Amino acid sequence: MPLSDPQTQNGPRHVAIIMDGNGRWAQMRGRPRLFGHHAGARRVREIVEACPDLGVKYLTIFAFSTENWKRTQTEVAGLMSLFRRYIQRESRDLFQRGVRVRFIGDRIRLDDKLVTLMDELELLTAGNDRVHLTIALNYGGRDEVTRAAKRLALEIEKGRLSHKDVDAETLSRFLDTHVLPDPDLVIRTSGEARISNFLLWQSAYAEYIFVDTLWPDFTAAEFARVLAEYGVRDRRFGAVKA
Repeated sequence: MPLSDPQTQNGPRHVAIIMDGNGRWAQMRGRPRLFGHHAGARRVREIVEACPDLGVKYLTIFAFSTENWKRTQTEVAGLMSLFRRYIQRESRDLFQRGVRVRFIGDRIRLDDKLVTLMDELELLTAGNDRVHLTIALNYGGRDEVTRAAKRLALEIEKGRLSHKDVDAETLSRFLDTHVLPDPDLVIRTSGEARISNFLLWQSAYAEYIFVDTLWPDFTAAEFARVLAEYGVRDRRFGAVKA
C-alpha cells in the first residue's frame, strides 16, 4: 500500500506505539539484546518520516518504562548510552524535518548528561509543528498519575485550587501530556496483547491494535496498513448510534 493511500485520510491524528520486540529480534539472530535496540532506534526514524504522508500529526513512542530498570545493569546502561547517542545523532535531522520533540516521564533518575540533551532537543525543536514526536522515557502511567495527583494536592495545599475544583479536566492539566491531544490509536508490536502501564489515563477511549511484527521489522508500509485498519473501525465513545 502506498503511504498516501486514500484510506489513511480517515486515520488517527495521534498514534501511540509500544515498541516491543527488540530483544527477541536480536536473539533470533544470535545477537545480544542491545543489537536489537539499535535496530529499533533506526526504525523510529522511518516511522517518524512516514507520519506526514499518513496524516499523523502526533506520535508518542514508549522508549523506556519505570519498570525497565529491573533489566540487567548491562542492558540498562546500554540503553541509556543509546538514548544519548540517538539524540546527538538525530537532533539536526529532526529539526530540519519540522519535528517537535517532547519527553515525558520522570527525569529524576536519569543521568545529568542525558537530561541536558533532552532539554536541548526540546528547545531546539520548540518552534516546529509538522510532526509532534513525544518520547516516553522513564515513564509509567501509574507513576504519571501519582505525580500529577501530588502536584494537584500541592496546589490545593497552597490555596491556589479548591478541592471543589477537582475533576477529570483539572487532573489532566497536571499530567505530562497536558499539551497533547489524547491518542486515537495505540499500537503494540511483537504479538503481546497488554498495555504495560502506558498512557493509562489518556487512552481511555483509544483504539488498540496488536500486531505480531517485532519492532525492528515494523516498516512504514505496515504502519500504513495498521492505520487503514483503524480507519474502518466504528468509534462511538460510549454512545450508541441512532
